[in-house]
Amino acid sequence: MGEVGVSKKEALQRIKISDGEIDQLLMEARSTRYRFCGAKVHLCAIINARSGKCSEDCAFCAQSSWYRTGAPEYPVISAEEALAKAKRMVEVGVERFSLVTSGGKLSRREFKKILDIFEVLKKEVPSLSFCASLGSLDKERAAALKEVGVTTYHHNIETSRTFYSRICTTHTFDSRIETIRIAQEAGLEVCSGGIFGMGESEEDRIDMMFILKDANISSVPINILNPIPGTPLADQPPLPVGEILKTLGVFRLVFPSGILRLCGGRERALGSFQRKALETAINGLMVGNYLTTKGNPLEEDLKMVHEVEHSFSMGEDYTIGGVSGNS
Repeated sequence: MGEVGVSKKEALQRIKISDGEIDQLLMEARSTRYRFCGAKVHLCAIINARSGKCSEDCAFCAQSSWYRTGAPEYPVISAEEALAKAKRMVEVGVERFSLVTSGGKLSRREFKKILDIFEVLKKEVPSLSFCASLGSLDKERAAALKEVGVTTYHHNIETSRTFYSRICTTHTFDSRIETIRIAQEAGLEVCSGGIFGMGESEEDRIDMMFILKDANISSVPINILNPIPGTPLADQPPLPVGEILKTLGVFRLVFPSGILRLCGGRERALGSFQRKALETAINGLMVGNYLTTKGNPLEEDLKMVHEVEHSFSMGEDYTIGGVSGNS
Protein backbone atom coordinates (compact mmCIF):
# COMPACT_ATOMS: atom_id res chain seq x y z
CA MET A 1 0.00 0.00 0.00
CA GLY A 2 3.05 2.25 -0.07
CA GLU A 3 2.99 3.44 3.53
CA VAL A 4 3.47 2.06 7.01
CA GLY A 5 0.87 3.72 9.22
CA VAL A 6 0.92 3.68 12.99
CA SER A 7 1.81 0.49 14.83
CA LYS A 8 -0.74 -1.57 16.73
CA LYS A 9 0.71 -0.27 20.00
CA GLU A 10 0.32 3.33 18.79
CA ALA A 11 -3.22 2.65 17.59
CA LEU A 12 -4.17 1.21 20.98
CA GLN A 13 -2.77 4.32 22.66
CA ARG A 14 -4.75 6.64 20.42
CA ILE A 15 -8.04 4.76 20.85
CA LYS A 16 -7.71 5.41 24.60
CA ILE A 17 -7.43 9.20 24.37
CA SER A 18 -9.79 11.46 26.28
CA ASP A 19 -12.70 13.31 24.71
CA GLY A 20 -10.69 16.52 24.90
CA GLU A 21 -8.02 15.05 22.63
CA ILE A 22 -10.35 13.92 19.84
CA ASP A 23 -10.07 17.18 17.89
CA GLN A 24 -6.28 16.84 17.76
CA LEU A 25 -6.58 13.24 16.56
CA LEU A 26 -9.00 14.26 13.82
CA MET A 27 -6.64 16.98 12.63
CA GLU A 28 -3.89 14.35 12.41
CA ALA A 29 -6.26 12.09 10.48
CA ARG A 30 -7.21 14.93 8.11
CA SER A 31 -3.57 15.74 7.41
CA THR A 32 -2.77 12.08 6.80
CA ARG A 33 -5.77 11.56 4.55
CA TYR A 34 -4.96 14.65 2.44
CA ARG A 35 -1.26 13.76 2.17
CA PHE A 36 -1.89 10.21 0.95
CA CYS A 37 -5.32 10.43 -0.71
CA GLY A 38 -6.01 14.04 -1.63
CA ALA A 39 -9.45 15.62 -1.41
CA LYS A 40 -11.50 13.16 -3.47
CA VAL A 41 -14.40 11.24 -1.95
CA HIS A 42 -14.95 7.94 -3.77
CA LEU A 43 -18.59 6.96 -4.29
CA CYS A 44 -19.98 3.44 -4.43
CA ALA A 45 -23.47 1.93 -4.40
CA ILE A 46 -25.10 -1.46 -3.99
CA ILE A 47 -28.28 -3.26 -4.91
CA ASN A 48 -29.89 -6.02 -2.88
CA ALA A 49 -29.86 -8.67 -5.59
CA ARG A 50 -31.39 -11.45 -3.47
CA SER A 51 -33.07 -10.67 -0.18
CA GLY A 52 -33.88 -12.56 3.00
CA LYS A 53 -34.15 -16.23 4.01
CA CYS A 54 -30.50 -16.34 5.04
CA SER A 55 -29.53 -19.45 7.00
CA GLU A 56 -26.78 -17.65 8.92
CA ASP A 57 -27.42 -16.22 12.40
CA CYS A 58 -25.47 -12.95 12.29
CA ALA A 59 -26.89 -11.00 15.24
CA PHE A 60 -27.05 -7.66 13.42
CA CYS A 61 -28.75 -8.81 10.22
CA ALA A 62 -32.35 -8.16 9.19
CA GLN A 63 -32.18 -10.86 6.49
CA SER A 64 -31.43 -13.80 8.78
CA SER A 65 -34.15 -16.46 8.82
CA TRP A 66 -33.38 -16.90 12.53
CA TYR A 67 -35.16 -13.64 13.37
CA ARG A 68 -38.49 -12.03 12.58
CA THR A 69 -37.68 -8.58 11.22
CA GLY A 70 -40.15 -8.07 8.39
CA ALA A 71 -37.29 -7.68 5.89
CA PRO A 72 -38.25 -8.26 2.24
CA GLU A 73 -37.72 -11.70 0.75
CA TYR A 74 -37.23 -12.26 -2.99
CA PRO A 75 -35.08 -14.34 -5.37
CA VAL A 76 -32.31 -13.02 -7.63
CA ILE A 77 -33.48 -9.83 -9.33
CA SER A 78 -33.70 -9.26 -13.07
CA ALA A 79 -30.91 -7.78 -15.14
CA GLU A 80 -33.29 -4.95 -16.05
CA GLU A 81 -33.71 -3.94 -12.42
CA ALA A 82 -29.97 -4.01 -11.76
CA LEU A 83 -29.28 -2.03 -14.93
CA ALA A 84 -31.81 0.68 -14.07
CA LYS A 85 -30.13 1.36 -10.73
CA ALA A 86 -26.64 1.14 -12.21
CA LYS A 87 -27.50 3.77 -14.82
CA ARG A 88 -28.90 6.07 -12.14
CA MET A 89 -25.72 5.69 -10.10
CA VAL A 90 -23.54 6.57 -13.10
CA GLU A 91 -25.54 9.78 -13.51
CA VAL A 92 -24.60 10.96 -10.01
CA GLY A 93 -20.91 10.10 -10.22
CA VAL A 94 -20.75 6.66 -8.59
CA GLU A 95 -17.60 4.76 -9.54
CA ARG A 96 -18.34 1.30 -8.13
CA PHE A 97 -21.53 -0.74 -8.20
CA SER A 98 -22.09 -4.03 -6.40
CA LEU A 99 -24.58 -6.86 -6.53
CA VAL A 100 -25.17 -8.16 -3.00
CA THR A 101 -27.03 -11.37 -2.16
CA SER A 102 -28.20 -12.78 1.15
CA GLY A 103 -27.12 -16.20 2.35
CA GLY A 104 -23.89 -18.10 2.73
CA LYS A 105 -23.66 -19.30 -0.88
CA LEU A 106 -25.75 -19.07 -4.04
CA SER A 107 -27.04 -22.15 -5.82
CA ARG A 108 -25.41 -22.95 -9.16
CA ARG A 109 -28.45 -21.63 -11.00
CA GLU A 110 -28.53 -18.40 -8.98
CA PHE A 111 -24.82 -17.83 -9.49
CA LYS A 112 -25.25 -18.24 -13.26
CA LYS A 113 -28.00 -15.61 -13.19
CA ILE A 114 -25.68 -13.22 -11.33
CA LEU A 115 -22.98 -13.78 -13.97
CA ASP A 116 -25.53 -13.00 -16.69
CA ILE A 117 -26.45 -9.74 -14.94
CA PHE A 118 -22.80 -8.71 -14.81
CA GLU A 119 -22.49 -9.43 -18.53
CA VAL A 120 -25.35 -6.99 -19.19
CA LEU A 121 -23.94 -4.35 -16.84
CA LYS A 122 -20.48 -4.55 -18.36
CA LYS A 123 -21.94 -4.00 -21.83
CA GLU A 124 -24.43 -1.26 -20.95
CA VAL A 125 -22.53 0.76 -18.30
CA PRO A 126 -18.83 0.17 -19.07
CA SER A 127 -17.76 3.26 -17.10
CA LEU A 128 -18.63 1.54 -13.82
CA SER A 129 -16.33 -0.76 -11.88
CA PHE A 130 -18.19 -3.83 -10.67
CA CYS A 131 -18.12 -5.53 -7.30
CA ALA A 132 -19.82 -8.63 -5.97
CA SER A 133 -20.83 -9.69 -2.48
CA LEU A 134 -22.20 -13.21 -2.76
CA GLY A 135 -21.13 -14.98 0.42
CA SER A 136 -18.48 -17.68 0.45
CA LEU A 137 -16.45 -18.37 -2.69
CA ASP A 138 -14.56 -21.24 -4.25
CA LYS A 139 -11.80 -20.94 -6.86
CA GLU A 140 -14.12 -21.72 -9.76
CA ARG A 141 -16.61 -19.02 -8.86
CA ALA A 142 -13.91 -16.45 -8.15
CA ALA A 143 -12.43 -17.06 -11.62
CA ALA A 144 -15.87 -16.82 -13.22
CA LEU A 145 -16.54 -13.46 -11.59
CA LYS A 146 -13.24 -12.10 -12.82
CA GLU A 147 -14.00 -13.40 -16.30
CA VAL A 148 -17.26 -11.42 -16.56
CA GLY A 149 -15.57 -8.18 -15.49
CA VAL A 150 -15.96 -8.06 -11.72
CA THR A 151 -12.89 -6.33 -10.29
CA THR A 152 -13.58 -6.45 -6.55
CA TYR A 153 -15.08 -8.96 -4.14
CA HIS A 154 -16.69 -7.66 -0.98
CA HIS A 155 -16.57 -9.86 2.12
CA ASN A 156 -16.61 -8.25 5.56
CA ILE A 157 -14.86 -9.82 8.52
CA GLU A 158 -17.34 -7.79 10.67
CA THR A 159 -15.27 -7.55 13.87
CA SER A 160 -12.26 -9.03 15.66
CA ARG A 161 -11.52 -12.74 15.72
CA THR A 162 -12.19 -12.95 19.47
CA PHE A 163 -15.54 -11.11 19.34
CA TYR A 164 -16.81 -12.86 16.21
CA SER A 165 -18.42 -15.81 18.00
CA ARG A 166 -20.56 -13.31 19.95
CA ILE A 167 -22.29 -12.20 16.75
CA CYS A 168 -22.28 -15.34 14.59
CA THR A 169 -22.21 -19.07 15.31
CA THR A 170 -23.21 -20.63 11.97
CA HIS A 171 -19.89 -20.01 10.27
CA THR A 172 -16.40 -19.21 11.49
CA PHE A 173 -14.12 -16.23 11.32
CA ASP A 174 -11.57 -18.41 9.51
CA SER A 175 -14.11 -19.15 6.77
CA ARG A 176 -14.34 -15.44 6.06
CA ILE A 177 -10.57 -15.11 5.87
CA GLU A 178 -10.49 -18.10 3.50
CA THR A 179 -12.97 -16.45 1.12
CA ILE A 180 -10.81 -13.30 1.09
CA ARG A 181 -7.76 -15.40 0.26
CA ILE A 182 -9.56 -17.23 -2.57
CA ALA A 183 -10.72 -13.94 -4.10
CA GLN A 184 -7.24 -12.43 -3.95
CA GLU A 185 -5.63 -15.52 -5.48
CA ALA A 186 -8.08 -15.24 -8.39
CA GLY A 187 -6.82 -11.71 -9.06
CA LEU A 188 -9.78 -9.89 -7.54
CA GLU A 189 -9.32 -6.92 -5.27
CA VAL A 190 -11.03 -7.35 -1.92
CA CYS A 191 -13.18 -4.81 -0.10
CA SER A 192 -13.54 -5.86 3.53
CA GLY A 193 -14.42 -4.15 6.78
CA GLY A 194 -16.96 -4.47 9.53
CA ILE A 195 -19.43 -2.95 11.95
CA PHE A 196 -18.82 -0.82 15.03
CA GLY A 197 -21.21 -0.61 17.94
CA MET A 198 -22.17 -4.25 18.43
CA GLY A 199 -20.80 -4.34 21.98
CA GLU A 200 -17.20 -4.92 21.02
CA SER A 201 -14.33 -3.31 22.94
CA GLU A 202 -11.94 -0.67 21.65
CA GLU A 203 -9.30 -3.41 21.53
CA ASP A 204 -11.59 -5.47 19.29
CA ARG A 205 -11.79 -2.56 16.86
CA ILE A 206 -8.02 -2.23 16.74
CA ASP A 207 -7.65 -5.99 16.26
CA MET A 208 -10.06 -5.83 13.32
CA MET A 209 -8.06 -3.01 11.74
CA PHE A 210 -4.82 -4.95 11.87
CA ILE A 211 -6.36 -8.21 10.62
CA LEU A 212 -7.50 -6.23 7.58
CA LYS A 213 -4.11 -4.59 7.21
CA ASP A 214 -2.31 -7.94 7.44
CA ALA A 215 -4.63 -9.24 4.70
CA ASN A 216 -3.51 -6.36 2.42
CA ILE A 217 -6.97 -4.80 2.28
CA SER A 218 -6.97 -1.23 0.98
CA SER A 219 -10.73 -0.68 0.50
CA VAL A 220 -12.52 -0.80 3.85
CA PRO A 221 -16.29 -0.38 4.29
CA ILE A 222 -17.08 0.89 7.78
CA ASN A 223 -20.59 0.36 9.10
CA ILE A 224 -22.08 1.53 12.38
CA LEU A 225 -24.73 -0.68 13.92
CA ASN A 226 -28.27 0.28 13.01
CA PRO A 227 -30.23 -1.86 15.51
CA ILE A 228 -32.96 -3.80 13.70
CA PRO A 229 -36.09 -4.75 15.68
CA GLY A 230 -36.29 -8.52 15.96
CA THR A 231 -32.53 -9.13 15.96
CA PRO A 232 -30.49 -9.91 19.10
CA LEU A 233 -28.86 -6.47 18.85
CA ALA A 234 -32.14 -4.58 18.65
CA ASP A 235 -31.59 -2.91 22.03
CA GLN A 236 -27.85 -2.31 21.73
CA PRO A 237 -27.09 1.23 23.03
CA PRO A 238 -25.73 3.61 20.37
CA LEU A 239 -22.08 4.65 20.41
CA PRO A 240 -21.37 8.30 21.31
CA VAL A 241 -20.50 10.39 18.28
CA GLY A 242 -17.09 11.24 19.73
CA GLU A 243 -16.24 7.56 20.11
CA ILE A 244 -17.19 6.88 16.50
CA LEU A 245 -15.13 9.79 15.19
CA LYS A 246 -12.17 8.78 17.36
CA THR A 247 -12.33 5.25 15.95
CA LEU A 248 -12.49 6.58 12.39
CA GLY A 249 -9.50 8.81 13.09
CA VAL A 250 -7.43 5.88 14.31
CA PHE A 251 -8.55 3.85 11.30
CA ARG A 252 -7.09 6.54 9.01
CA LEU A 253 -3.76 6.48 10.83
CA VAL A 254 -3.60 2.70 10.44
CA PHE A 255 -4.54 2.93 6.72
CA PRO A 256 -2.97 6.22 5.51
CA SER A 257 -3.65 5.60 1.80
CA GLY A 258 -6.66 3.29 2.06
CA ILE A 259 -10.15 4.06 0.82
CA LEU A 260 -12.19 4.12 4.02
CA ARG A 261 -15.83 3.90 2.97
CA LEU A 262 -18.50 5.13 5.39
CA CYS A 263 -21.53 2.91 4.81
CA GLY A 264 -24.59 1.60 6.63
CA GLY A 265 -25.78 3.17 9.86
CA ARG A 266 -23.96 6.46 9.33
CA GLU A 267 -27.13 8.52 9.09
CA ARG A 268 -28.56 7.41 12.42
CA ALA A 269 -25.25 7.23 14.29
CA LEU A 270 -23.59 10.44 13.10
CA GLY A 271 -26.32 12.73 11.84
CA SER A 272 -24.75 16.09 10.94
CA PHE A 273 -21.34 14.71 11.96
CA GLN A 274 -21.23 12.64 8.77
CA ARG A 275 -19.64 15.65 7.16
CA LYS A 276 -17.04 15.84 9.95
CA ALA A 277 -16.07 12.24 9.24
CA LEU A 278 -15.59 13.05 5.54
CA GLU A 279 -13.62 16.18 6.32
CA THR A 280 -11.15 14.20 8.40
CA ALA A 281 -10.69 10.42 8.19
CA ILE A 282 -13.12 9.15 5.56
CA ASN A 283 -12.59 9.33 1.79
CA GLY A 284 -15.29 6.99 0.53
CA LEU A 285 -19.07 6.98 0.79
CA MET A 286 -21.74 4.45 -0.05
CA VAL A 287 -24.71 6.35 -1.46
CA GLY A 288 -28.30 5.42 -2.14
CA ASN A 289 -30.19 2.83 -0.15
CA TYR A 290 -28.60 -0.12 1.63
CA LEU A 291 -29.80 -3.73 1.72
CA THR A 292 -32.91 -3.32 3.87
CA THR A 293 -32.65 0.28 5.12
CA LYS A 294 -32.80 3.65 3.42
CA GLY A 295 -29.86 6.00 3.08
CA ASN A 296 -29.71 9.78 2.85
CA PRO A 297 -31.39 11.38 -0.17
CA LEU A 298 -28.84 11.30 -2.98
CA GLU A 299 -28.97 15.06 -3.43
CA GLU A 300 -28.00 15.64 0.21
CA ASP A 301 -25.04 13.28 0.02
CA LEU A 302 -23.79 14.72 -3.27
CA LYS A 303 -24.00 18.27 -1.87
CA MET A 304 -22.09 17.19 1.23
CA VAL A 305 -19.40 15.48 -0.83
CA HIS A 306 -18.94 18.54 -3.05
CA GLU A 307 -18.61 20.82 -0.02
CA VAL A 308 -16.14 18.47 1.68
CA GLU A 309 -13.91 18.19 -1.36
CA HIS A 310 -13.93 21.99 -1.61
CA SER A 311 -13.12 22.36 2.10
CA PHE A 312 -9.67 20.89 1.60
CA SER A 313 -8.67 24.08 -0.21
CA MET A 314 -8.56 25.62 3.30
CA GLY A 315 -5.58 23.40 4.09
CA GLU A 316 -4.01 23.65 7.53
CA ASP A 317 -6.24 26.57 8.53
CA TYR A 318 -9.14 24.13 8.88
CA THR A 319 -10.45 23.76 12.43
CA ILE A 320 -12.33 20.68 13.63
CA GLY A 321 -14.17 22.25 16.56
CA GLY A 322 -17.12 21.06 18.59
CA VAL A 323 -16.59 17.30 18.82
CA SER A 324 -17.92 15.92 22.06
CA GLY A 325 -17.52 12.38 23.32
CA ASN A 326 -21.21 12.35 24.19
CA SER A 327 -22.65 14.27 21.25
